[in-house]
Amino acid sequence: MKKISLKIILALQLVVMIYTLSSVAAKMASAQEVFSIPFLLFYGVEILLLGIYAIAWQQIIKRCDLSVAYANRSIAILWSLIWTVIFFHEALTVKNVIGVLIVFAGTMIVNSDGE
Repeated sequence: MKKISLKIILALQLVVMIYTLSSVAAKMASAQEVFSIPFLLFYGVEILLLGIYAIAWQQIIKRCDLSVAYANRSIAILWSLIWTVIFFHEALTVKNVIGVLIVFAGTMIVNSDGE
């Protein structure tokens, strides 16, 4: 297993953030009348973000093990939770926080070098 650097982990999180923001754009598009200008704009943003994500993801997986990359991708749960609170004013529950902490702990274990 390749040693993963902090720079790669931060890049992975940026890529995951972009991916989860595409879901925000999708939800915003779903709140609009189909084929209206706002719908098309949000849908276009979603497609753009997914395109950026696809290219960035390919660059990330060239630089680290796929198992590490996918483990870090699980942090999408954290970013999605943050976006739901910020953009949609959804409630943050204790179960949400516990679930994210468990996922975060698992990701940290995968990212550790076994020492």
